[in-house]
Amino acid sequence: MKKIENYINGSLQSNSKKFIPVDDPSKGEKIAEVILSNDEDVEKTINSSSEAFIKWSEVTPLKRSRVLARYKAIIEKNLLELAKIISIEHGKTLEDAKGSVIRGMEVVEFASGIPHLLKGEFSENVGVNIDSWSIRQPLGVTAGITPFNFPAMVPMWMFPISIACGNSFILKPSEKDPSCGLKLAELFSDAGLPDGVFNVLNGDKNVVNSLLGNKKISSISFVGSTPVAKYVYEKSAKAGKRVQSLGGAKNHLIVMPDANIDQAVDGIMGAAFGSAGERCMAVSVAVAVGDIANELLDEVLKQAQTLKVAPWTDEKAQMGPVISREHKNKIIDYINTGVKEGADLKLDGRKINIQGYENGYFLGPTIFDNVKEKMQIYQEEIFGPVLSIVRVKSYEEALKLVNNHPFGNGTSIYTSDGEISRNFTTNCKIGMVGVNVPIPVPMSFHSFGGWKQSLFGDHAMHGMEGVRFYTRLKTVTSRWPKSIKSGPEFIMPRN
Repeated sequence: MKKIENYINGSLQSNSKKFIPVDDPSKGEKIAEVILSNDEDVEKTINSSSEAFIKWSEVTPLKRSRVLARYKAIIEKNLLELAKIISIEHGKTLEDAKGSVIRGMEVVEFASGIPHLLKGEFSENVGVNIDSWSIRQPLGVTAGITPFNFPAMVPMWMFPISIACGNSFILKPSEKDPSCGLKLAELFSDAGLPDGVFNVLNGDKNVVNSLLGNKKISSISFVGSTPVAKYVYEKSAKAGKRVQSLGGAKNHLIVMPDANIDQAVDGIMGAAFGSAGERCMAVSVAVAVGDIANELLDEVLKQAQTLKVAPWTDEKAQMGPVISREHKNKIIDYINTGVKEGADLKLDGRKINIQGYENGYFLGPTIFDNVKEKMQIYQEEIFGPVLSIVRVKSYEEALKLVNNHPFGNGTSIYTSDGEISRNFTTNCKIGMVGVNVPIPVPMSFHSFGGWKQSLFGDHAMHGMEGVRFYTRLKTVTSRWPKSIKSGPEFIMPRN
């Protein structure tokens, strides 16, 4: 049985003797065991990161940039291997896994421009013979706690920018699919990153709490459910850390009567059922405005019934299993609740059966119609292949739905009306907005983050927000002693 350890100071190691199982979701079978790190593992990792930071922060941004450029090239060469590691432990299709690695790699590419991104501002003669300028300096030891759904992409939202800025980084990946994080660390070492700058620490909530409370760690980055995101934010902030903590979502896709129906249906299908709905940017609510509702439902049902649910080894697979038996049961409970609440179950994915994979954690696409605002299946994040269709009479009613929901991660609108589009992008209370685009995930040179209960902390992830998060701003005001002679001043300086 494969034993998954930690990556500390450039090698696989661990002190703890406790392990928990890692499953293949397609088969429902244990395929490995991952270490539950103990206090000694945590201390060793943090000490390694602290020592590595001192030397790495003194490396010039240009030299750091060259390491990142080599890292990007190595990731490209190992793309297929990384994707397979993800598919085996997560269950998502191979093409979906490849896409997620590429989106993460784009952040590495962005971070390679760090010499330019760290440039400050300079003002000459802010006073008589006085100059002022700003610089950005690294924080120190930084840490990231990442979810199971994107074991390559989400960590790469964090550590490439942090390390490019001169920090060291500790990754605590999900214990459900930990192998990708270790491979990413090994490849970074192959690119020439000094030992200890990027460490991977496996474990459970005990390890998380140790990271949140440790005074040597300057910042925490987190992606996960809203209750945990809020907990991470509060505990980290109380410990004096800088925090970016991304929570859950309930993303609405509004379909206006003038929308291109084929594009809208294609968008809903991919965004609702891609990666088995286990995306924080998944569309889980389709809001049908006016007379388009019946046609939209018919077309979505038609496509959903032909969707190929299969293990990642099937080249024709469009959707794989969910991550675990526990999560599958949780999703089934939500479906049962939706039926009890009175929503119309138009497509039931609870009883799907795939020959040879009967023990896998598969669910078929599930579609509810006539979902109401007060229903639990509307209010809460299900994180599975369950689509709720809400019918409204007007655009104003649709916008109100979006803005009243406690989550504010992502949203989209399908329309041919530029005025409606502009009104929506201006007035929706959501962090990421799409117009005729179903999953408006920003590119690496923009930033990812929601509003309301979807983001705790002041900073979104990657892009310039990432650079700002992983650096402290310092402003210098300077005058040389021979430039002017004057006595002491007892008033606020002014020009």
